[in-house]
Amino acid sequence: MVGRLAAWSVLETAQTFLTGYALARALDAGFLAGRVDVGLGWLAAAAVAVLVGAYGTGRVYGAVAALVEPLRDRLVRHVVERGVRDADRGALSRLTQQVEIARDTFAGLVMVSRSFVFTAAGALIGLFSLAPPLLLVVAPPLAAGVALFALTLRPLTRRQEAFLVADEDLAAQLGAVCPGLRDITAAGAEDQVAAEAGACIAAEQSAARSLARWGVLRVVALAIGGQLPIVLLLATAPWLLSHGVTPGALVGALAYVTQSLLPALQNLIHGLGTSGSRLAVVLRRLAPDTPAPTNALAALTPDPAPASGSAPPGPPAAVTLSSLTFAYGPTSEPVIDGLDLSIAHGTHLAIVGPSGIGKSTLTALMAGLLAPTGGSVGIRPALDRPAPCHPGRPARVLIPQEAYVFTGTLAENVGQLRPTPVPERELLAAAEALGLGALLDRLGGPTAEVDPGALSSGERQLIALTRAYLAHAPLALLDEATCHLDPAAEERVERAFVRRGGTLVVVAHRISSALRADRVLVMDGRRTAYGSHDELMERSPLYRELVGAWSPAGGATTRPAARLPETSQPALPLRDPDGVDAVAGAGLARDRRHVVAYGPVGQMEASGDLGDGGTLGGQ
Repeated sequence: MVGRLAAWSVLETAQTFLTGYALARALDAGFLAGRVDVGLGWLAAAAVAVLVGAYGTGRVYGAVAALVEPLRDRLVRHVVERGVRDADRGALSRLTQQVEIARDTFAGLVMVSRSFVFTAAGALIGLFSLAPPLLLVVAPPLAAGVALFALTLRPLTRRQEAFLVADEDLAAQLGAVCPGLRDITAAGAEDQVAAEAGACIAAEQSAARSLARWGVLRVVALAIGGQLPIVLLLATAPWLLSHGVTPGALVGALAYVTQSLLPALQNLIHGLGTSGSRLAVVLRRLAPDTPAPTNALAALTPDPAPASGSAPPGPPAAVTLSSLTFAYGPTSEPVIDGLDLSIAHGTHLAIVGPSGIGKSTLTALMAGLLAPTGGSVGIRPALDRPAPCHPGRPARVLIPQEAYVFTGTLAENVGQLRPTPVPERELLAAAEALGLGALLDRLGGPTAEVDPGALSSGERQLIALTRAYLAHAPLALLDEATCHLDPAAEERVERAFVRRGGTLVVVAHRISSALRADRVLVMDGRRTAYGSHDELMERSPLYRELVGAWSPAGGATTRPAARLPETSQPALPLRDPDGVDAVAGAGLARDRRHVVAYGPVGQMEASGDLGDGGTLGGQ
């Protein structure tokens, strides 16, 4: 096939040769010598050469197709085998788009490279045939331009590829952000997502600038190899004419440069500089063992997952907090100051402490929604990317106290973190495990429409918890996500997450959550304590106070065999000097004898803030 391609390309060489040679002979032996018929004869020969060259070019396309189609067949075979073997969901895109891009680009590169080689050969032979001094003027700058382009080809290709990758990353980032704007707002991740999108924009801008700088060298190579010979021919014309070069030969040399060498070099530089890098990118994507691109919002919007079946819990995860510090302003006191903590995979951790001590801030730091002002949050293995065997799993999931439910079907709500619909069997099993079955039956099944305003706070929390449960994230963070559930429902939810596997971190709303946990983190500024319930009862005065304040008997509480009585209360101490609870008690709703104070007495909440539709009356 290569020999056939070269044979037909020789016709193009003949056409190039006659382009300048026939013109020179037509002038020297014809028109300038007063022999018009001879001049016209040479021009006719050049015209015939054009027709012969066109015929050869047509045959070249057939030879290129014979060379390229086997490559396409091998790529198709590889993509299909990989798709079947690995259940690769990107196989369709590779088969319908990337394989065709590779074929067309490779064909273009073959045509451009072949055209330059045979065109340059024909032109240089013609220059030597006309007058050897012409070759001395044209060949050195041509060789210098090609050499400069060759030296810049590899770095230019790398930067072209870097720009394409940066552009794809930005497109993927925006493709994840735009459909998930309401989710981002609900999760309070606006700053983080804006920072990630800004980083992608900055990366593409930097890649574009680097590509532009190297693109200047490509222009310089074209100027040296294709345009400088024209200037040199004109500048040395007196010297050439005085050394035996005829006027016709000089005109023929200009024709060789302007009509053959310059276009061929221009096509070569633009073809290899752009299409070459494009082919390199596509072939790298089609090559085996190439990891699929990941989503920058893996913790919020997962990548595609298998369409059916229950995904098992994620890979082992450990959370390590090293000298973690966070403050909400440069001059603010740190909410968390120098916290060191290691959470092993599979641990059920409860976080307790006074209101405003930083429990929600800590979970936001673990979830990646806040950036530490000091220290670090380490997740091992790195959970910013889903596991290759289960690409649909988000790395970590955070359910805040205010549950997010949107208008849509119940199945769409609980399957929000799954890119494909959750199989009904799996959905019903999850609903049974977490206690959502009653609401599911009342609404009319998974396909029933959900009106968020018609649901109670507890029902909205159950939907959000089921969503987190079905996400199968290796790290689940529940930030008082069960505060509107009764103790029995709360226990059922937590035990379901524990049975599912993975690491569970719960900001405890009731002390019973701490009693069920493997480990407890007591947050009290820099006097943080960590250990089991029994260990903390011995060495943490604050923990003993929390347990004693909310136990039914008012004294120390040991780990129960089952669950605490229904009267267990939020794990917060009664420390207000005015004797006013810092949180709403169970009987506060519509009770006009209570005051909710979030600051000094006298700072009242506005009517409607209790969320129960009642008024504050004269309180």
